[in-house]
Amino acid sequence: MRLEDIHSPEDLKLVPVEELENLALQIRQTIMQTVADNGGHLSSNLGVVELTIALHRVFDSPKDKIIFDVGHQCYAHKLLTGRNKDFCTLRRFGGISGFPKKEESDHDIYETGHASTALSAALGLARARDLKKEDYHVVVVVGDGALTGGMCYEALNDAGNRKTPLIVILNDNQMSISPNVGALNNYLSRMRLSKPYLSAKKGVSFVLSNIPFVGKRLYKRVQSFKNHIKNLFIKESYFTSLGFTYLGPIDGHDEQAIEELLSKAKRKKEPVLLHIVTTKGAGYGPAEAAPDRMHGTPPFSLKDGCAKHKQSPPSFSKALGEKLVELAEKDNRVVGISAAMMDSTGIGALYEKYPERAFDVGIAEEHAAVLAAGLATGGLKPYLAVYDTFMQRAMDQLIVDIALQNLPVTMCLDRGGIGGEDGPTHHGVFGTALFRAVPNTVLLAPRSVEEFKQMLDYSLKANQPVIIRYAKAEGKLQQELPKPVFKVGNWENLKTGKDLMFISYGRMVDECLAACTLLKDKGIDAGVINASSLKPLDLKIIKNISESNIPYIVVEEVQLQGGLGSAIAEMSVKENFVKPLDIFALPDSFTKHGDRASLLKQLGLDCKSIAERAAKLYGEKHA
Repeated sequence: MRLEDIHSPEDLKLVPVEELENLALQIRQTIMQTVADNGGHLSSNLGVVELTIALHRVFDSPKDKIIFDVGHQCYAHKLLTGRNKDFCTLRRFGGISGFPKKEESDHDIYETGHASTALSAALGLARARDLKKEDYHVVVVVGDGALTGGMCYEALNDAGNRKTPLIVILNDNQMSISPNVGALNNYLSRMRLSKPYLSAKKGVSFVLSNIPFVGKRLYKRVQSFKNHIKNLFIKESYFTSLGFTYLGPIDGHDEQAIEELLSKAKRKKEPVLLHIVTTKGAGYGPAEAAPDRMHGTPPFSLKDGCAKHKQSPPSFSKALGEKLVELAEKDNRVVGISAAMMDSTGIGALYEKYPERAFDVGIAEEHAAVLAAGLATGGLKPYLAVYDTFMQRAMDQLIVDIALQNLPVTMCLDRGGIGGEDGPTHHGVFGTALFRAVPNTVLLAPRSVEEFKQMLDYSLKANQPVIIRYAKAEGKLQQELPKPVFKVGNWENLKTGKDLMFISYGRMVDECLAACTLLKDKGIDAGVINASSLKPLDLKIIKNISESNIPYIVVEEVQLQGGLGSAIAEMSVKENFVKPLDIFALPDSFTKHGDRASLLKQLGLDCKSIAERAAKLYGEKHA
């Protein structure tokens, strides 16, 4: 059967067993071609094709509830639940999401985007089912990378304690984004499917099952003996001690074996954990060889797996790695911390030079923050590099463990601002409001790599928490601007305007500079101030603008509530300064996925929209 003929899991159930291998091949080819064209998560999705086929053949979605942890491994699920026709729009502006989305399909029962949450959600669904006396199965697919996050253990402990019927599938591919770390990973390595064990298991099962007359009975009688043999290979199951029935490990690319195991789990009335061992990137050589590099990838060539290079502005994460190595060479107190994203945040460069001074804690931002607090208490200078959107998880630790104790921890928060094609779970648009509210902290946002490096120099000497939020790359106009001279509490007057001023920071400085050029054609002389120090503010500049009677607009790539505009408005009320003419920021809603240019235009934050909005306000003020 052709993939395009499958419009629902019911169609999938009609596919003959002998055609499933070809179907899996079609799914892989579709995923590879689409991700090559659009970018997206490749390795994780290629690894779960057979598992996803088996899930939808054994269970009855959407009656039965299937949840994917993190959610980025849901591409095969989307293809099999009626979205094959639209799959070419994956991650594009106005297209389907790269993560589960309720608005897309009834089969996307729960929206996930941050790791380690799905077990708790699934347990809640299972208990809601039981309390309402409904009849359906709850299945949650959890990657072994997610098991480096503490929430998983809270949910496992709770589920096992109350014996809530729930099916947990541990998709063990030995990877999260960076290679998995920790004691549990080492334990899984011992439990993991070994070739000797798998070969023995398959061979014994086949031989016994095919003995005439007595084969099936004999197979059942050796189950207990087989369990003893299994223990020789994998030792006593960790998950059994948590109250789960443990099944596995089995080959995650043997669709029929997975179906058999799922059917067995389906009959049980207790929490069950299925250990499925998969290969991340399965079926595509470059992804199998470099699953971390092709975890989340921009558009690439299918021929060799190489990215379709476009000249990109300098990367902040690369700059962080280079600068940390430089600082570490001069100061042996410097250490780096990552939460399963060593290379993508820049900490990998420090690890290569000083492996004993770089720590990957897994997908555990809360632990990372308190580890940083402990390192600082011990007299070191920790640099914690996390994506801005993921640091939201560690707000309590930032407040109580770092800020309250006024510890000199520097938090380098990557991907601040609109996150593009990954969508609302990955947009770093809440950080300014969240972190600005925390006492004892300095909050910074560089417009360029050079300014970022100067901020890192400052942070080494600072005796308090420093938070630096930045985008993936600097703005394109930075090379045309004078070299920044950073000082905390001092803003840059990049361009003086006689009629109007923009106050902005980060990538939005570029949009404001471009808007000034467009406004000039309208006869409006506009200027730009780079407010790279969001806390403390530059009261002197705010006062000077106020006294000059030049109207000004604050422009920022974060939520309106609690941003820089709010801070300036609050200060203006307190000091009796002239308030901003307006604040251009994100509305009180979640921003969808799409390329940044399209999203900025939709939000009214691209240079053309900024110029049009500013010209209208200026005209109204002088009417």
